Amino acid sequence: MEAATGSLELDLEPHHGVERLAPGAYVLRGFALPCSSEIRMALDRVTEAAPFRHMTTPGRRRMSVAMTSCGAFGWVSDQRGYRYEPVDPETGRPWPAMPETILRLGREAAASAGFPGFEPDACLVNRYAPGTKLSLHQDKDELDFSWPIVSVSLGVSAIFLFGGERRQDPVARVRLAHGDVVVWGGRSRLRYHGVAPLGDAWHPFAGPCRINLTLRRAR
Repeated sequence: MEAATGSLELDLEPHHGVERLAPGAYVLRGFALPCSSEIRMALDRVTEAAPFRHMTTPGRRRMSVAMTSCGAFGWVSDQRGYRYEPVDPETGRPWPAMPETILRLGREAAASAGFPGFEPDACLVNRYAPGTKLSLHQDKDELDFSWPIVSVSLGVSAIFLFGGERRQDPVARVRLAHGDVVVWGGRSRLRYHGVAPLGDAWHPFAGPCRINLTLRRAR
């Protein structure tokens, strides 16, 4: 597949290394690259059983990012609020099991960032199309904040926004490429974060889109 006219074809070379964002928050450059092909095949199976959808906020606003989940729990948003549910409300069936390659990646990334013993039971899968974004927010629907968040970037690169414990705190802008993994926990667990509007680009993993896996311990 060729890059669309006028778009930027991304640098696909691995960028290894660890970057510290804040106490307990790290970017693991290229950490997911060795298993990206396995992840691609696993996600095809997940999205066949639980297709991407655009959820609505409690205020009835349609989210621009398409989402689905895998694992024992899936993240759900509707007029009733934000929460984790064991059953996909669109299919009436349990969410697809978390693929072993994704589960293993979450464990190893968390351990590499200083959080051993992480056993994620929920993986939110986000698909960003060009122009879509994720506003600053905190991940606080989980029961136990002692476990970190593990976020895996795949496909088109994006600008990750990493702020402080208050919405008005300064925000760092971090470019994340295919295969980069961000882990934040401990003192940084409830920091505000988001994603700037995705640019027009192309990557073999998902064409013009960015796929983000967010592994969490929900219960």
